[in-house]
Amino acid sequence: MENYYSKIIESLIVLVVFVIARIVAYKLINRTVKKRLVQKSRSQIIRKTIRFIILLICLTILLIIWGVKQSELAVFIGSVLTVIGVAMFAQWSILSNITASIVLFFNHSVKMDDTISIMESKDYEIQGKVTDIGLFFVTLVTTETQEEITLPNNVFLQKTIRKIITN
Repeated sequence: MENYYSKIIESLIVLVVFVIARIVAYKLINRTVKKRLVQKSRSQIIRKTIRFIILLICLTILLIIWGVKQSELAVFIGSVLTVIGVAMFAQWSILSNITASIVLFFNHSVKMDDTISIMESKDYEIQGKVTDIGLFFVTLVTTETQEEITLPNNVFLQKTIRKIITN
């Protein structure tokens, strides 16, 4: 029982540190976003990524506290990543959408709340306002019918995009 008592105390300490780390990270990200004038969509992605990394670190520490050996943990993580890699390789569209989302995040000129026109064909285009740029999809609300349209990120990169500048 004594052994479990110390593990519970250690786990509680890790959870408190986890909460504090999330709060500190949130404040640092907000300060950096304001200072560098980072776009809203990019700051959301940065927040989610940092939260996920902090959560993974916390879970890893908790697993080690409760006696999971590092070698067993490494084998488990390696196995999971291998299965995910094979699944993504088998489904090229998922892998291409994730890659496209990284390209959109770092290099594309389209941002949240921009009004754009996507050239589907010579005679047809979709015009709308960008409402979300996610890991797999870009979401638009059309200007004419107010319909919500989701486009896969890889399609979004392959089409000709015309940015409509409004005063």
